[in-house]
Parts: sequence; C-alpha cells; structure tokens
Amino acid sequence: MKRTICFAGGCFWGMEALYRRLPGVMEVTAGYANGDSAAHANYDDVCTGRTGFREAVQVEYEDTATSLLHLLFAFFAVIDPETPNRQGPDFGTQYQTGVYWTDPADEAVIRSIAVLEAAAVPFFAVEVKPLSCFYPAEAYHQRYLEKHPRGYCHVAPWRLAALQAYPFSTAAYTHPAKELLQAWRDAQETLP
Repeated sequence: MKRTICFAGGCFWGMEALYRRLPGVMEVTAGYANGDSAAHANYDDVCTGRTGFREAVQVEYEDTATSLLHLLFAFFAVIDPETPNRQGPDFGTQYQTGVYWTDPADEAVIRSIAVLEAAAVPFFAVEVKPLSCFYPAEAYHQRYLEKHPRGYCHVAPWRLAALQAYPFSTAAYTHPAKELLQAWRDAQETLP
C-alpha cells in the first residue's frame, strides 16, 4: 500500500537525494511543511524565518517494499538531532528538523524511535508532530542535485552511499541510527 511521510532534515536538496536512493520509495517532493499559509509557501518568504515553514521532503513509499522504520533510520542517520533551526552550515527556522506524519497510525512508531534517538543525546531538538500542510517547492528545487551534481549537500556523501547499501533490519533498530551505520561502515572497511 502507498504511504506518505514528511521529513524536515535541513536543506531539502540533500534530503531529497537521500530518499530517492532508498528501496521502496516511489516519489520524493521537496517542499515547505507546517507553515502559516499557502501564500507564504515560496522560497523567498520561507527564508525570512517568519512563516513557520520548514524545508522538507514528502516521501511516498510502498509499505510492502520498505518500512516507516527504515525511512526513520535514514533520517536519524544523517541529521544533527541536537541543534534547533540548523543543519550543517545552514541556519534559520526553515532548517528546523522534524518528522511529520499524515497517518495517525504512524504516530506511535515515530514517537518510539524519537525516544530511542533522544536517549543518545543531551538535548533533542527534532519536532515530532502531524503534518498540517505541505506545498511543493519551486520546480528548480526538485531533483536539484540530479540537475547539479556538484551542488551543495549538507549530508555527507559517505552517508548517502552507506545508507543505500546498508542491510536495514527492523529488528536490529534498537540503537541510534548513527551508531548502527558507523559500526556497519567500520566493519565493511575491515573486510579484506
């Protein structure tokens, strides 16, 4: 069945590139989530910091080919969960991290993973709430890194590659995503 979830993980160019690489993901749209009005859902207004919008990606996925847990794992493997309104060198309210559900049945799963990830850091700044609105970003933001391969991305290239190859297991997601991904990468580097 087709499902939808929304992630705000800093600049939407890198987040879009990340989710397009994951199996089971059908479509990813860069856009603006949970702001004040459709009239302000544009890059210039969002960058003022006065709209409440977050740069986000709406991810449509096939739940028989991937899981919400896998998508959450990828999210937490690439973001800084401790810093409000900032990811990498990008700062402002539009870069606030967040997970926004469209299906109330997803809330319990999202909150349980947020608790797991929050326990690993002194301060947890990720918003966890329902999606109130989402508006697609301007056409030039869609598939930006495909159009501009040398374009800016705050997600480390090794993480993009590792997450595409990582053998995700729902049962194994019992430790923070960054910890699991780093341990897997270290193990790969020691193989002959």
